[in-house]
Amino acid sequence: MALALCVLSLCSLFIGVADLSLSSILDDPQVLVVSRLPRTLAALLTGASVAVAGVILQLLVCNRFVEPATTGTSEAAILGLLAVTIWAPAWPILGKMAVAASAALIGTFGFLALTRKLPPEQPLLIPLVGLIYGGILGAAATFVAFQADLIQYLGVWMSGEFSGVVAGRYELLWLAGGAALLAYLAADQFTVAGLGRSASLSLGLRYHQVLALGIVTVALVSALVIVTVGVLPFIGLVVPNVVSRVMGDNLRESLPFVAGLGAGLVLLSDMIGRVVRYPYEVPAGTVFGIIGAAVFLQMLLGRRSYA
Repeated sequence: MALALCVLSLCSLFIGVADLSLSSILDDPQVLVVSRLPRTLAALLTGASVAVAGVILQLLVCNRFVEPATTGTSEAAILGLLAVTIWAPAWPILGKMAVAASAALIGTFGFLALTRKLPPEQPLLIPLVGLIYGGILGAAATFVAFQADLIQYLGVWMSGEFSGVVAGRYELLWLAGGAALLAYLAADQFTVAGLGRSASLSLGLRYHQVLALGIVTVALVSALVIVTVGVLPFIGLVVPNVVSRVMGDNLRESLPFVAGLGAGLVLLSDMIGRVVRYPYEVPAGTVFGIIGAAVFLQMLLGRRSYA
């Protein structure tokens, strides 16, 4: 996986409208330093952090069909970003990120409150309720954006693309990578939390503290990614399920592979988007959304239970 990521990263540096060769890099490294390298790093950090956020949320909810984009977390973060754009447009990017993260945190706790009222013997109800809940929040965001003439901004936040990533506009994603690393340090606790509240408490786990840590991590990653590149659907849903089918549910062992596979798939989707309609670009979120939607439907309609 490490070798594949290195190869993909190297190929990514040389794909784009501007001609970039070894000789041109030696003459003028500006394109490489300002555009191609930040874009490649942003794709890797985004894919890794979103995939890790997805597997954490799945363990906390005890359901394999959920991720931030199907539980209202992303839509809540967009609502927070809309609010700060309307009422405090001059705020620095860190302030906007903090508001978006707070809104994502509230939205995620709202989803968890809804799941507590669902019968545990009906696991498919959780993702369906999450989609409805997210749809309601998304409709509210669209209404607010329409009233404030911010539909164009909403489209950018929902697209999940890396064309605008340059040096100085992606560094917040290192915080998302740090949140993913923090999740690895608490991997054993998240694994135990995935057994359910009752089993976790009986094993001596401080369940509520672990739950709070996980939800804060998910909200922070969602806000950082949306502020920087937009929504990337299905990464946090598909990647953890693929890895768990091969490696099981021991998060300590599987989390590096979840992060690596997520990073590789996002970078690959971005590269495909750059070449499929060259010299124009298709957003990476659209490219992976097509694949992810098909896999998600197969998971919902397949015979095997992933809950």
